[in-house]
Amino acid sequence: MSITAKKLAEKLGFSPAAVSMALNNKPGVSQKTRQLILDAAEKEGYDFYRISSKDKIPGTIYFVFFKKHGAVVTDTQFFSQLSEGISERCREMGYKLNFHYLWDDDTLQKQIENIRYSDCCGIILLGTEMHVEDYLYFQTLTIPIVLLDVYFETIQANYVLINNVQGAFLATTYLIKKTQQQPGYLCSSYPIINFAERASGFHNALRISGLSSSKSIIHKLSPSVEGAFLDMIEILQQKEPLAKCYFADNDLIAVGAMRAFKAKGYRIPEDIAIVGFDNIDFSNIVEPSLTTIHVPKKEMGKIALNRLIELIRQPKAVPTKIEVSTHLIKRRST
Repeated sequence: MSITAKKLAEKLGFSPAAVSMALNNKPGVSQKTRQLILDAAEKEGYDFYRISSKDKIPGTIYFVFFKKHGAVVTDTQFFSQLSEGISERCREMGYKLNFHYLWDDDTLQKQIENIRYSDCCGIILLGTEMHVEDYLYFQTLTIPIVLLDVYFETIQANYVLINNVQGAFLATTYLIKKTQQQPGYLCSSYPIINFAERASGFHNALRISGLSSSKSIIHKLSPSVEGAFLDMIEILQQKEPLAKCYFADNDLIAVGAMRAFKAKGYRIPEDIAIVGFDNIDFSNIVEPSLTTIHVPKKEMGKIALNRLIELIRQPKAVPTKIEVSTHLIKRRST
């Protein structure tokens, strides 16, 4: 006969409430205690079917937007599709979803503590603006976490992100073959890890094509349409040297730069060709339509949620890094 939760609590010296929270994947106990209880339950022959067969909401997933400098606008179509994928999968799996914004300020530690003592059973942490030191605050949590849209070489964690190097490599290689010119680079003026990875892909493509990175013209632009437009207008007014073609860190930068080039009389792609990154909706409706790297954003959200559910159900799962592949969308800007 299988052991009951009450008998298991007596045997382990824990309260029935603590055992119940551990067995039902609810917050309120540490990860160490949860695992100890789960291991003992399995050893004593506890009937886990009685839990899995219950028609219940197993907890609330927190989709946390970490805001450091606000350079990344999270109300764009890129982030809305990520959110849509997460929301759909939560509904399918019976989880509630809470959208939560955390700001990197003096209250950050308190904000994280509030999550610790909430009904949160797992976190998808949007780390687009994060740096390594920012994640250290979250390592104190015993709640399962999946980092989305970022990767840190020095931190063992669970990641879901774009294959940025591959995407930038595809875009740059295509530009070189299409234009037979040395590509320039429209890079973000804000230090974001995704963009650093895209820079690696850009320079890898130059090297493999037999071109020197030192000969590529680089312009640093704000990672938004309006910011990139104003920055590029200033560059054009100062008559800085221009390339015949450019790879841009994202579509927002690409579209802002295109507007500036057109305002100053340059033809696209006849005078200057441009490739973006992300394939957000309006990249297909700007004039000319933007050649870009497609990112399966909604699918990324679903993959992140699937991985988080695995971690909730299997706390000892080995940390993984999942990179989502990209592909080139050819349009009229090249």
